[in-house]
Amino acid sequence: MTGVLLVGGASTRFGSPKALVPLHGRTLAERAWDTLGFCEERLAVGKAADGLELPFPLLDDGTDVRAPIAGVVAALRAARNDLAVVLPVDTPRVERDTLVALVDACRDAAVPQTGPLPGAYRRSALPVLERRLAAGGLSLRDALDELHVSIVRIDPVLLVNVNTADDLARL
Repeated sequence: MTGVLLVGGASTRFGSPKALVPLHGRTLAERAWDTLGFCEERLAVGKAADGLELPFPLLDDGTDVRAPIAGVVAALRAARNDLAVVLPVDTPRVERDTLVALVDACRDAAVPQTGPLPGAYRRSALPVLERRLAAGGLSLRDALDELHVSIVRIDPVLLVNVNTADDLARL
């Protein structure tokens, strides 16, 4: 499988690129990249124009929009594998076991009860995602309505997003 790290968010509420934010001595990007270390292939997807200094290569998502669907589409197109597990950079509590549970349950997609990310996506989801992205439909959550999706119950504590400095401080 391919591990995908999404680093292209606008970080408007946080005020600076979340990928570069330190947490316990390592950036959120480094922590997430390590979490995906069990995957045969890893891709980091975002915006090359952001100029993020990451310790691994970045695949530009090739769009002008800032939406997770753009990153998932770019990753599924580039991945060597049929199955990709997708981890947003701002979910530092997600663990390997959580991602494996999503992979094991994946049909076209597998997502937690809270929504589309983190998630596992098969290349079979690509036509729907591409069509929606091309039409300006940027909601990955809405795209799930057209896919065969498994819902995986995951402890909500593991799914905490870092959207603000206060969120980071609470971790």
